[in-house]
Amino acid sequence: MKQTPSPETQNNALAMAKATQKPGQNKEQTKLIAAGIEKGIAEYKKREKAKARDRDKARKQQLKAKSNDRQIDDTDMYQGESNSQMTAAAWSLLGLLLLSWAGFAVYLFLV
Repeated sequence: MKQTPSPETQNNALAMAKATQKPGQNKEQTKLIAAGIEKGIAEYKKREKAKARDRDKARKQQLKAKSNDRQIDDTDMYQGESNSQMTAAAWSLLGLLLLSWAGFAVYLFLV
């Protein structure tokens, strides 16, 4: 899968090659230098694309991890609320039980 460099890249490479041209250097040598510069630019772009993909993957993984942490925190919060509700329910049931025993004891003493 060989990609041809864009015309802009080719023009930039040729301009750089001409800017660094030595006296007595012929056109063929300048074209070879320009081709080398094009290849270097293409390699640089390929590496930068790979780095950008890796950064994007890492960013997505961080977002996913944060999302999972939030879901866990939300679950813990709901469990905490249900535990406090259960504690209140348990105390109210215990209170009713004690009240019924006290009522029964009063009934026994009066009869």
